[in-house]
Amino acid sequence: MNLERFIAALGPGEVLRRASVDIRELAYDTRTVRPGTLFFSVRGARVDGHELAPQAAAAGAVALVVERPLALDLPQLVVADTRAAMATAAALFFGDPTRELDVAGVTGTNGKTTTAFLLHAILKAAGLRPGLLTNIERQVGGESQPLGLNTPEAIDLQRLFRQMLAAGDRSCVMEATSIAQAQGRLVGTRFAVLVFTNLTQDHLDFHGTMEEYFAAKRALFAQADRAVVNVGNAYGRRLADELGNVIAFEADADDVLDDVDLKLRGRFNRENAVGAALAARALGVEEDAIRIGLESVAGVPGRFETIDEGQDFGVLVDYAHTPDSLANVLQAARELADGRLIAVFGAGGDRDRSKRPLMGSVVADLADRAILTSDNPRTEDPASIALEVIGANRRSGIEVELDRRAAIEQALEGARAGDVVVIAGRGAEPEQELATGKVPFDDRDVAREILRRVKA
Repeated sequence: MNLERFIAALGPGEVLRRASVDIRELAYDTRTVRPGTLFFSVRGARVDGHELAPQAAAAGAVALVVERPLALDLPQLVVADTRAAMATAAALFFGDPTRELDVAGVTGTNGKTTTAFLLHAILKAAGLRPGLLTNIERQVGGESQPLGLNTPEAIDLQRLFRQMLAAGDRSCVMEATSIAQAQGRLVGTRFAVLVFTNLTQDHLDFHGTMEEYFAAKRALFAQADRAVVNVGNAYGRRLADELGNVIAFEADADDVLDDVDLKLRGRFNRENAVGAALAARALGVEEDAIRIGLESVAGVPGRFETIDEGQDFGVLVDYAHTPDSLANVLQAARELADGRLIAVFGAGGDRDRSKRPLMGSVVADLADRAILTSDNPRTEDPASIALEVIGANRRSGIEVELDRRAAIEQALEGARAGDVVVIAGRGAEPEQELATGKVPFDDRDVAREILRRVKA
């Protein structure tokens, strides 16, 4: 594809050293550059791609997309935002795959992954050969792929869509995040249907305010043919009012799940199932396929997942890491307990700090025993995070054990018959992010290991 096609599509403010060159690949990472590549100098959190442009040129890049001119003897397209330009270019380069592929997106603070899994199962039951893009699983042509960003960078995303079509997929279910929208990664992606699950406090380290967070979610719907909106929360009602002509629902919409033997427990999972069912209806899926698909999902990895090693108390692992999701999970777990409710939880480092004391309040209010530990501290001091979580709850009885393995061990060793232990925050994540790097740590595996020893 000639560079002139990209110039026409991107409308750069300036083109330097204009030349007729053939573009055979797109890249934003110098490790993927090969001869004939159009390289996008994307500014990241740690590295500015403009500084890596000489490496890209040495590896075979034949043109650059930049936000400022560089002293390199290559054609340069100067744009306001290289990441947004990358999305437009990727859709062009890969032949605008979402014109052919029915993409069902799921956006919201909580429930995205479970709703996506349920909808994927429905579309599979309907014979629509769905691909899958979530933060715990990717599938192309029915085969698992390596994980990456929750919503991939635009080049990777459009490439995946094209690979799905080549592999025979006719649809795709994906999580569409607000950060990806704000960064322009989803420009050029058409959603045949887009589901809004809810909006509660999270990601304010990125968005700054709830209003900006909502605006990012709201903007996604300009790219959707149909909208399915949960109006059981204030932001959902506002979204429905602003959009108009939406398919609205609440968790208590029993008529949607008539005769469905839903395996997933908890009111919040019923909400997820209703959203998935209505999205499938919007795509023309018949009721039998909806029922079969919903009933086929016995569980979602790391989402209210039961850990059973023959113990006489319940153990659940969940991804809940916001005040609202913690409340939902703990309330659902309470309904399963004949004894006490024990919670192991923490808050991630380098993320929204304002939600930390709110999380501490929720757990202090809802759990009979609360053990605060490290989540993914990243570059922050775990002890400082813990102090912020406890906040005004210093007399709440929250125990602190910063070693996550030890905290899980204390909870499981102290559990009695009829109790339910909830291990919250990381779900199916296989690694823990520390200041020194990532280390293997899967809450589910750790819990099983401890339970086998306790049981023995």
